[in-house]
Amino acid sequence: MNLQQLATFCKVLSEGSMTAAADKLFLTQPAVSQQIRALEEEMGVSLLVRGVRQVKPTMQGQLLYDYAKRILHLTQQAEVAIQTMSQEIQGNLIVGTTNSIGLYLVSPIIGLFLKHNNNLNIKLVYGNYNNIIDEMKKGTMDVVILPDLMTEFGIEFSNYESKFLMKDEMWLVGSGRDTTLPSRIDLQSYGAKPVVIHSSMYPGFKRVLGRELERANVDFRPVFETDNVGTLKRVIESGLGWGFMPSHSINKQVRTRRMTHVQVDNLNYSVNINLYHQMTADMEKKADVFFRAIQQQAITNQ
Repeated sequence: MNLQQLATFCKVLSEGSMTAAADKLFLTQPAVSQQIRALEEEMGVSLLVRGVRQVKPTMQGQLLYDYAKRILHLTQQAEVAIQTMSQEIQGNLIVGTTNSIGLYLVSPIIGLFLKHNNNLNIKLVYGNYNNIIDEMKKGTMDVVILPDLMTEFGIEFSNYESKFLMKDEMWLVGSGRDTTLPSRIDLQSYGAKPVVIHSSMYPGFKRVLGRELERANVDFRPVFETDNVGTLKRVIESGLGWGFMPSHSINKQVRTRRMTHVQVDNLNYSVNINLYHQMTADMEKKADVFFRAIQQQAITNQ
């Protein structure tokens, strides 16, 4: 049993299928299956119940999943501690991102850096896309975590280097307690329930959704709108409406059935989340350690 197998196993369960996990891990489906089989053979038990479209954990699989998440989290902590100490990272680091990405990917690792390195001063700035991009134009942000700038905004910055972090999706979700919630809809049914809006949804998805709603001649009036994902999750979990949210922020709620992911026919959207950092020798070292920590957090979070 190794860390790669545990990470793959966790990804299969968080994504619900071998194929989806392979896509997220940039592996082939047979390669993912082989890792899971090797893990099952080593443990001497079946870890997954393999359905036609979805896999679920056996009792032993659920136990391993719980331990694996903790193991991966401890590995992340160890890597950050060792890297921040061994590479003598110090000075100021200004990090910019959005509320959603910051809350679930960046905030959890800040404590790791501060705990093991008192020579580093981190400033974490949350803002909307336009604000963060304006600061990048001014060169005031050292590290930025945003959806792919070229895909979503049609821009690039020659003074920032890009590193791929993860792939994210937009999911339509409703309350897990709502027994009337369908498992699948066409877009014409979008207005059948009260709609809540994440006002900071990915710009590319906003364009696609608007175009498809217009094509389907769907008219609706949202009952609630906010850029705060925490508030929006509470509204949805309470059964007050359904809405599209970034999958990285609701994986846990969907997995524990506090939310239900509703498939929307012919509307699948994914986007790369990248880390951008200024191209200086000093910043390259800091950004590399920060990148590794966030990448591990993305795995743990999913």
